[in-house]
Amino acid sequence: MTVYLDHAATTPLRPEVLEAMLPYLTEHWGNPSSIHASGRDARRGLDEARETVARLLGAKTREIVFTGGGTESDNLAIKGAAWAASARGRHIVTSSVEHKAVLHSCSVMERHGFAVTYLPVDRYGRVDPEAVAAAITDRTSLVSVMYANNEVGTIQPIREIGTICRERRVLFHVDAVQAAGFLPLDIDALQVDLLSLGAHKLYGPKGAGALFVRQGTQLLPQQSGGSQERQRRAGTENVAGMVGLARALELAQADVGARDAENARLTGLRDGLIAGLTSIPGVTLTGHPDGRLPNNASVVVEGIEGGDAVAALDLEGIEVSTGSACTTGSAEPSHVLLAMGIPSQLAHGSLRLTAGRATTAGELAQTIEVMRAVVGRLRDFTAPRPAATSV
Repeated sequence: MTVYLDHAATTPLRPEVLEAMLPYLTEHWGNPSSIHASGRDARRGLDEARETVARLLGAKTREIVFTGGGTESDNLAIKGAAWAASARGRHIVTSSVEHKAVLHSCSVMERHGFAVTYLPVDRYGRVDPEAVAAAITDRTSLVSVMYANNEVGTIQPIREIGTICRERRVLFHVDAVQAAGFLPLDIDALQVDLLSLGAHKLYGPKGAGALFVRQGTQLLPQQSGGSQERQRRAGTENVAGMVGLARALELAQADVGARDAENARLTGLRDGLIAGLTSIPGVTLTGHPDGRLPNNASVVVEGIEGGDAVAALDLEGIEVSTGSACTTGSAEPSHVLLAMGIPSQLAHGSLRLTAGRATTAGELAQTIEVMRAVVGRLRDFTAPRPAATSV
């Protein structure tokens, strides 16, 4: 039996989401920009999906831009908003632990003459709101800080940062892709101007995302070719995907009591998993001890390579990752762990285990025992052998 503990990379499609999507894959397959009956049927599904997403965020329907996923949403937010606001200044503030979709977008803007301040984080991966305030100048056009880290699960003080940005009249973007399944998304309470979402992190389909763009926020489109999405994102919309995104977000956010109950269940599982893993000698928790996503247990293991552990655990039927799925296969240690002050050699031994709706306590108990055995074997294999002696 496979134990899947990589929900931060992607989640299985919920049956309720598939049920909502199916009519737009089989019956209402028209182009939503067409004015005939088939097009209108598709447009109705798209409009209803937009209304649902807007309602769940506390937004207006015209403030929702549908995209191809969280990465596209981040790119559109960073590049689109910074370019549109460049008359104010060419300075962006972000953190050193952002998703690569944000960091690489900022790097592109640097090549076009923008200055970017990459804020440090503490040993738990948290950004100090006062550091944000100190970094903002009269030339700052955009601040971007993620809601919760995709690797170590640390939750950022978004409300405090949002308040600072609002007082300084600077646009504030939040990557909420990893957080959307667990944390409140009220855009007014968070005081955000742009917020990125991706469906496949919350039991929705891959290739579907959204960007909240507060009314009055200028945005330079990054994709040309049509007038879709109020001329902010050209291209025929993935109607079934957006219907799936809306239903997945509704299941995650509409019933706050159910969300809190599931968060409490996952927190209990997570804490038990962390206790078991850190009882193994040389295994240390990364990220904030309690201010973290309820399903995230990220650790570093001394004396091994994370990739070797992932492969060994996979052979035992346990699926985990070394960190962000977007950087799997890289020989470089995690930029998030390095920014947190973890030495490079130790950062090579990173593992991320993320539970989900179907995860059980029994599966985690099994994982801990297998992990203990795998770490022992890998350390034995990599331990230096005594030099041979001549006779």
